[in-house]
Amino acid sequence: MPFPKRAALALLLLSGSLGHPSAAEPPLPADIAAPGETVVLTAHAEGAQIYECKAGTDGKLAWAFREPIATLLVDGKTVGRHYAGPNWEYSDGSAVLGKTAGSVPGATPNDIPWLKLDVISRRGSGVLSGVTTVQRINTRGGKLEGTCDRTGAFSSVPYSADYVFLRKG
Repeated sequence: MPFPKRAALALLLLSGSLGHPSAAEPPLPADIAAPGETVVLTAHAEGAQIYECKAGTDGKLAWAFREPIATLLVDGKTVGRHYAGPNWEYSDGSAVLGKTAGSVPGATPNDIPWLKLDVISRRGSGVLSGVTTVQRINTRGGKLEGTCDRTGAFSSVPYSADYVFLRKG
């Protein structure tokens, strides 16, 4: 009985893909790792980091971080938002509030840091209701440093990042 051509082609394609395993993601730095936790959701964020011109302890005016404003996307579709707190709110009404637990520098001097945040408050039931940790990784942009001219002035700096929502166990 002859071997069907389609089956042979399928086996050839399958064996070729198995012979070249995809590269594994490099591990996250220890300061922001969440060992033993399970990924609930990974969302891409596009938005801005908002800064306000304020006097420092030395009396000089400088840009101070105020809040993030971003849209959360999964597969190119809007699924939620990220805003001051820091808060993340999913389209099903579930939301989490985080507190920074670890930080490592971004890839370039213009990139905001990668973070590990412990969830300190939850509301609603849905995708985010069991989340215990949030990681901000793969940041691009968002950083503003230096002096400014007028107290109370605002500036927004575009940024993007990936947010990984995890739960214990």
